[in-house]
Amino acid sequence: MTTTPSPSAVSTFALPVRLAKLLPGILLLAAVGYGGKIIEQSITRYKAAHHFVLPNIEYVLWAILIGLIISNLIGVPRIFRSGVATYEFWLKAGIVLLGSRFLLGDLQKAGPIAIVLVAIEITLALGFMHLLGRVFKLRPKLASLLAIGSSICGVSAIIAAQGSIEADDEDASLAIAAILALGAISLFTFPLIGHSLHLSDHAYGYWAGLAVDNTAEATAAGALYSDEAGRFAVLAKTARNATIGFVVLGYAIFWATRGGKGVEGSKVRFLWRKFPKFVLGFLLVSILASVGYFTKGQIGSIANLSRWFFLLTFAGVGLRTNLRELGKQGWQPFVVGAVGEIAIAVLTLGLVIGADKLFTL
Repeated sequence: MTTTPSPSAVSTFALPVRLAKLLPGILLLAAVGYGGKIIEQSITRYKAAHHFVLPNIEYVLWAILIGLIISNLIGVPRIFRSGVATYEFWLKAGIVLLGSRFLLGDLQKAGPIAIVLVAIEITLALGFMHLLGRVFKLRPKLASLLAIGSSICGVSAIIAAQGSIEADDEDASLAIAAILALGAISLFTFPLIGHSLHLSDHAYGYWAGLAVDNTAEATAAGALYSDEAGRFAVLAKTARNATIGFVVLGYAIFWATRGGKGVEGSKVRFLWRKFPKFVLGFLLVSILASVGYFTKGQIGSIANLSRWFFLLTFAGVGLRTNLRELGKQGWQPFVVGAVGEIAIAVLTLGLVIGADKLFTL
């Protein structure tokens, strides 16, 4: 006589089995990410020991590079793939915890001029990238990802928006590739342009924080100019990053209410299903940190855990990106990204120079 396992027994065993399947891939993410951290620390020690001046490239970019090498030269075996796919979860968890570093008072410290500049930059970048997307006949969601990435915080914003607007992995990979390629170029071009125009540390820092997409490159581009410029670059970039939840929410609502599948049943329930829940977590943690709910030590621990989650996230980005497939998609996304980034850099440079003359940044 055979017996059928009860649903509770099945669920009891299902979770450990599921976790066992995910574990190899998660361990691979951790290994790749930690490898990026080791490279960053090794280069930092080498620079200090030999008094070299090299770009301060953060571990997240090294993690992406290691992941790209593995995925494109070796390939990711099947046993790792389900665990590697969890990178989106780590991204959302990291963004939630990142709220502890974005106190409501940060925008006040940036000052009204910086806030206005950030608002103008985001508006211009979103509008211009969508215009270019129509001109070059890009897929609408690919254009949306490029717009979000170029206006806020690069790769992390693209990954955050991908699930919220239900964009294809292919579109996300194309947008990420374009943003990363152009971000690397900014490390070398921005300091040269800033010195040639004799920009002040504050003006240059604001420009780097407004125009460079990824936080790592924005921080590095500012620090390569001067320590003071690096500080203001981080300040401006922080103000941009703080808008990620609101912009992603706006795009989620836009795509949820467009045609296609349509809205079945209650629109409120439909929008709630599409709502990026991590945004609420981000705002909640930010509010709790702002009102002093966490101690200074706890905030430091939360921020450190957030960085570890992002380490897993960016390792997954590299491991999930197939450059051969990207090459088959054509040149249009990279042209749109390049033209858009150049235009945004020029526009924000003009805004910063004008604001510096009028208000002395």
